[in-house]
Amino acid sequence: MNFFIEGLQGSGKSTLVQKISEKLPGYTAVREGDYSPVELAWCAYVTKEKYREILDKYSSIRADIEAKSHEEGDHKIVCYTQIMTDIPGFHKDLEQYEIYNDRVSFEDFKETVLRRYRAWNGDKGIYECSLFQNSVEDMILFRCASDDEIVDFYREVLDALSDKEYHILYLQAEDVAGNISVIRKERSDENGNEMWFPLMLDYFDHCPYALKKGVSGADALIAHLEHRQKLELRLLKEVFEGKYTILNSKAYSEADFSNFANI
Repeated sequence: MNFFIEGLQGSGKSTLVQKISEKLPGYTAVREGDYSPVELAWCAYVTKEKYREILDKYSSIRADIEAKSHEEGDHKIVCYTQIMTDIPGFHKDLEQYEIYNDRVSFEDFKETVLRRYRAWNGDKGIYECSLFQNSVEDMILFRCASDDEIVDFYREVLDALSDKEYHILYLQAEDVAGNISVIRKERSDENGNEMWFPLMLDYFDHCPYALKKGVSGADALIAHLEHRQKLELRLLKEVFEGKYTILNSKAYSEADFSNFANI
């Protein structure tokens, strides 16, 4: 069995991953930014030719890049956010080679995602944000896809995963605005200056979806997240029937935890 841990920002995904890891010590937790066979968030996905160019360009940290690189077919995956360097522009440069946020055509995006799901043959994995969050955000905010188009995409994902053993644990937030308010405070510096939310807001305000709709600001972002959660719950019920458990993001019990941890 494998577990996909999903839910909105601030719903407690990282905490749940940790709890499952403690309860099931034989399992491997894969978090955002780690090398993952099913997710490419915070990773550069490049051809071998482009990879050699990156190594030449950043020759002073070549060993660090190689240590955080993985080969898949004719591509290299670089977990660039895990590379500590003060070289100006390095992380921004590698960011352009992610597959999300409309950086590649939808055809290439879809082919890459589905191919990796089909090739995945792992067992006893706990995957954070590896099924919904990044792909759904990409399609809503950057490709302006309709809910029905996203549902159709996930029907193809279901087919790609047809021979895999997995269960989705979805943390449903009853108060999206309240959850965001909490993590705004948590992700601030020692002086109370917010570090995460201004970046999140800037990301939202300048995405094609917000520009097309003529919306911006905190209220519009919350409305988007509420819509995303509603869509993800629809995906569970319409596409992944029998493959999921919905938990209250702030009030699931030890009994709930024990039940799904022994599926």
